[in-house]
Amino acid sequence: MRLTENPKEGYGMAGNGPDPTKWLKSSYSGANGGDCIEIAPGNPGAIPVRDSKPPDGLIITFTSAAFSFFVTAVKRGTL
Repeated sequence: MRLTENPKEGYGMAGNGPDPTKWLKSSYSGANGGDCIEIAPGNPGAIPVRDSKPPDGLIITFTSAAFSFFVTAVKRGTL
């Protein structure tokens, strides 16, 4: 996992971030859109994740394996 210093850069090389139109909101998001995350699919080996409330905010990039572990832990209630 790596924290992106500049949210405009996304993950990877500068200026090569996720397509801003491709973010997907969690299906667990409430009707008001609060308290959820978004992911940007289509980035081989990496899953960019951001908070949906400030879309220009920090992006955390997980490896695919780390994101899978995170999702499993959330489903089990261990996080």
